[in-house]
Amino acid sequence: MAYGVLKERLPDAEFVDATFTLEILRAVKSKEELEILRLASEKVVDAMLAVFRSYGPGSTKREIFEALRAEETSRGLKFEYALTNMGTSLNRAPYDQIWQKNEILALDSGGNYKGYIGDVTRMGYSGMLDQELIDLLGQVEDVQQTARKGLRAGVRGGDIFVWAQEALRRSSARDMMSFWAHGMGLISHEAPWLTSNTLPTYPAYHADKPLEAGMVISIETELHHKTRGFIKLEDTVAITDTGWEAFGDGGRGWNICGS
Repeated sequence: MAYGVLKERLPDAEFVDATFTLEILRAVKSKEELEILRLASEKVVDAMLAVFRSYGPGSTKREIFEALRAEETSRGLKFEYALTNMGTSLNRAPYDQIWQKNEILALDSGGNYKGYIGDVTRMGYSGMLDQELIDLLGQVEDVQQTARKGLRAGVRGGDIFVWAQEALRRSSARDMMSFWAHGMGLISHEAPWLTSNTLPTYPAYHADKPLEAGMVISIETELHHKTRGFIKLEDTVAITDTGWEAFGDGGRGWNICGS
């Protein structure tokens, strides 16, 4: 190990763990890093939309998983993972579950572009939309948009949860919904650390600290409906001096699949 070599050759030096300091410094991204994250997010969304267009009822979850892997890879991404939900199943692993007509499909995937993660979730449907589904995804979207509304450099990091709770309180589906926000970059949970109530678990170091321009946050709201299934949106948002900028913000509504 490099540490062992350095310690042997510098016997009088004191070595300290600088991981925390480096992670704090990494929380604020450069313009070049932000551009890579924007492209990573856009490429993941574009890959998802391609899968929604090409697959429909009769496809297996495993086939859709592999199709998304191929679409992301063809766009220059290193495929990291895909969590897929069909219908009312909360099992997100790829297996031979067959997608039925009038079932929903959630694609939650991370693609690595030049070392940075694009992590988003988009929704598909395999039939004619009804008003209940439109309303349910609309309530998820309301939480997502409300959580963004006050983001800018200087606001307290934990305020994003205060804003999200405003939307959850007015939602008729609030008892079925959950909200999270976490830092994004080289890994999918890095500084800023906004809450300790997530997995993986870490201290909410930035909850009471001001956000800074260049920080990047993943915002995600999911709804577990007993008869309609798993409905979720996840977005990547960069903090700016005057507000925020969303990366890969397309495909946010219901994407009718196999069309």
